[in-house]
Amino acid sequence: MDYFAGLTLKNSIKDIIDVLIVSYIVYRVIIMVRGTRAVQLLRGIFLLVVTWALSTWLNLYTLKWLMNQMFTLGVVTVLIIFQPELRRALEQLGRGKLFTRSSPEEQDTSQQINEVIKSVNYLARRKIGALIVFERNTGLNDYIESGIKMDSKLSSELLSNVFVPNTPLHDGAVIIRGSLIMAAGCYLPLSENPFISKELGTRHRAAIGVTEVCDAISVVVSEETGQISLAINGQIVRDIKEESLISKLFEELRPQFKSKGTEWKVFWKRKEGGNRG
Repeated sequence: MDYFAGLTLKNSIKDIIDVLIVSYIVYRVIIMVRGTRAVQLLRGIFLLVVTWALSTWLNLYTLKWLMNQMFTLGVVTVLIIFQPELRRALEQLGRGKLFTRSSPEEQDTSQQINEVIKSVNYLARRKIGALIVFERNTGLNDYIESGIKMDSKLSSELLSNVFVPNTPLHDGAVIIRGSLIMAAGCYLPLSENPFISKELGTRHRAAIGVTEVCDAISVVVSEETGQISLAINGQIVRDIKEESLISKLFEELRPQFKSKGTEWKVFWKRKEGGNRG
């Protein structure tokens, strides 16, 4: 009896673990497809399953035959229809991100950085000058009021269009607060640092200047060279690579994930020394 009791307990634990794993997988799939067109497709599939069940229960032979034919081709159809979602799920699984949890704030920050990176890359390839400022703890209302209020959701397309040459909002800075473009064509204070390279023009001096008077972060695209630069705390890193830019923006725009400070100080000292040389 003890043997069978132990065997039953062991099977029960396995069943519980099995149910928990399947439940979590279903939960992650729901989270992944939520807010996408896959939700409507899943509703359609659910309706077909209910129709098939009713046709079987009520012995509606013609309808049951039709449902069976649809299910025969359904696997291939689902693979075709859900191809983007399946590809994204496999990519996340390969990166180990399918079963990790990210907070809404982390997702918002990722989306914000992604839109800005797409825009600055587009502008850099075409050598279109741009100045983008991220507001952090210190409010930038004084500078926002100097420009044209937008209060628009941040997107790479809108951000790129703002800086198109010979348009009203081309000159000046764009100020971003969270996931919103607050204003464009804003005037910023110019840096008076005598050690700044003479090669840097007004746009770069404004990018440095605003970071000297507050904790904002500035991203600059050079109109002459197409180089992307990053300014923080009165220091500027010129021609920064995309990976470094993403990493630094991620670190600075998510305060709860900041390191103790040692790594970024070494990073800035190394870059500053290279720029002054």
